[in-house]
Amino acid sequence: MDEEWQRLKVWADGPVGFIVLNRPEVRNCLDYLLVTELERAVIRLATETRAIVIQGAGSHFCTGADLKYVAAIQHDPAAMRRFIEQINRAFAQIEQAPVPVIAGVAGYALAGGFELLQACDIVIVAEDAILGDQHANFGLLPGGGGSQRLPRLIGRQRALGLLLSGEWISGKEAASWGLAYRAVPAAEVEQQARHLAHRLAERSRNGLHLMKRLVHEGLERPLTEAIAMEIDIFCDYISGADASEGLRAFRERRAPRFAD
Repeated sequence: MDEEWQRLKVWADGPVGFIVLNRPEVRNCLDYLLVTELERAVIRLATETRAIVIQGAGSHFCTGADLKYVAAIQHDPAAMRRFIEQINRAFAQIEQAPVPVIAGVAGYALAGGFELLQACDIVIVAEDAILGDQHANFGLLPGGGGSQRLPRLIGRQRALGLLLSGEWISGKEAASWGLAYRAVPAAEVEQQARHLAHRLAERSRNGLHLMKRLVHEGLERPLTEAIAMEIDIFCDYISGADASEGLRAFRERRAPRFAD
């Protein structure tokens, strides 16, 4: 891609976009520039590809905010708010992207890195990865949405257990708790994330976008309202080109060929 990236590696492999957090010397921790680039990269790839994979360079996914950077702006309220709001803009962009976003997680995914994977649609995690919030261990609070997303993902009891204790869990435990879609041997994380992304890229782009919207918006509504929303969106979608092609492909016993 023709943009210059200082904190990331960003490229497309056919219909799949890749974002690699590229600060391996500090375990890919987050500073203002990185999360600014992350937001920009997601926006760009969401328009140019049909699925996105986010990974960390080196042996680890992300160990959270760069605490040297945080210490430098600790007593500058405007700079601190700017940083935290930018983290949340980047993570919200992942959730709102019209394409699936897959996290490939190996090594440490801690604090802000743990919050980052929570914002992704699907997580492929190494069985021996280490995940945890750990803010409480240092008298800190989550600032990247972890206190809100985590209970929605794994329930109040487990979320409070992790948040208040600062304990770590393994990738295998994370999958059993519903924090990850699949736990695999560490050597297979990149391959499995790439394979899944290419599979999803073959699906209807609009169909997957609407699927994401139904899940995200539905979780914020009472069940009866959420089902009414699903009915409305289904009825609008079913007469469109992608649904028609899918039904034809089913009748003809072939793979569908979606135009968008």
